[in-house]
Amino acid sequence: MKPFTMMRAIAAAMPQANIDTDQVIPARLMRRPRTTPEGYAPYLFHDMRRIAGDVLDPAFPLNAPINNGAAIIAARRNFGCGSSREAAVYALVDSGIRCVIAPSHGDIFSANSVNNGLLPARVDEAQMETLLGLLERGGVEVEVDLQECKIKVGNRQFDFQIDPVWRTKLLKGWDDIDMTRRFAEDITAFTAADAAKRPWARLPGDDELRSSSPQT
Repeated sequence: MKPFTMMRAIAAAMPQANIDTDQVIPARLMRRPRTTPEGYAPYLFHDMRRIAGDVLDPAFPLNAPINNGAAIIAARRNFGCGSSREAAVYALVDSGIRCVIAPSHGDIFSANSVNNGLLPARVDEAQMETLLGLLERGGVEVEVDLQECKIKVGNRQFDFQIDPVWRTKLLKGWDDIDMTRRFAEDITAFTAADAAKRPWARLPGDDELRSSSPQT
């Protein structure tokens, strides 16, 4: 996974609360099973960004030419609520979105985001209203600094929050397995000590299994 340290990109303001995962990607468009983000971009906000059928709504932020190439979304509270579908994150990532700024995000959506290199940045509601006001005209470039947990828009600066473990994962480009591998030496030492202390707990073939496991 690509590390996230700092990005500078156009931010599209979507000033709605409770944008759920079915709005991010409707369930009926998930019939073909996929386990990677590729191929989901055409379905991002499929119904929200259309007036009827396949007619795009020119008023929808991501349809506006001024927001072309937007890689940040700013919204009101509870973004990504609803179903736990990881495809919602896939659709965002495959469309080039790497950060969603909101006062709060769905819990499962947040975890899925971090595991796919997408930053769910939490901003105080009052500050979020100010930020949305700055982005209202469209085409506004925003800097997101994960090292400092700062968002900069022109000469304005906003603090954001993220779980410290999630912050580490994004900064390092680590998934859950990588987080566990940080403790490889401790795990090896514990395994050896436990084998000496409780030899009766070892099963035949344990040594062969460990020796054949991928080394970190």
